[in-house]
Amino acid sequence: MKLAFAPLLLAFAAPAFAQQPATLSAPTTTAVRDKTQSSPRLNPVEARAEHLSNTMVRDLHLNNYQATKLRAINADKTAKLDALERQYAQNAAQLEQQSKVVVRERDQELQAVLTPDQYSDYFDARKRYAQVDKNYANSASASILVNSIQNPVPARDNNATIGPARPATRTSRPAVRQ
Repeated sequence: MKLAFAPLLLAFAAPAFAQQPATLSAPTTTAVRDKTQSSPRLNPVEARAEHLSNTMVRDLHLNNYQATKLRAINADKTAKLDALERQYAQNAAQLEQQSKVVVRERDQELQAVLTPDQYSDYFDARKRYAQVDKNYANSASASILVNSIQNPVPARDNNATIGPARPATRTSRPAVRQ
């Protein structure tokens, strides 16, 4: 019976496509990426937020809408936490107090996104998520240090780097005969 409707569908759909005017569009070009260069990477704060978000999405079984909202919330809160960690690096008590404020903000925003069961699971696992985030931040800072030593950032404004010299090209000169 389904096969009987296929020709009817094609009969009605074909004229609809034929009536659309042909538009000329500029040829699309895609950027060719140099395969020898590394792929673009997230900055450390974005990578930290992405790692935490991936863990939470997996553990809490979030749908796409919730995952998108969670990633935005975590990106914002991780950036705030990173700024606080830099600002209060010498004052652990002040850092702890300010971090709790940011965590409370995250809790309120997540309560609006998650179902009651998911939020309950999240609330029970907050210490574990904080530990996951802290462990990732510590390991990421160590890898950033190693990377900065292995691949130093150019010190010049024009982003010039020192690389291997070009092979010398010889120009043929006529031999001088005496």
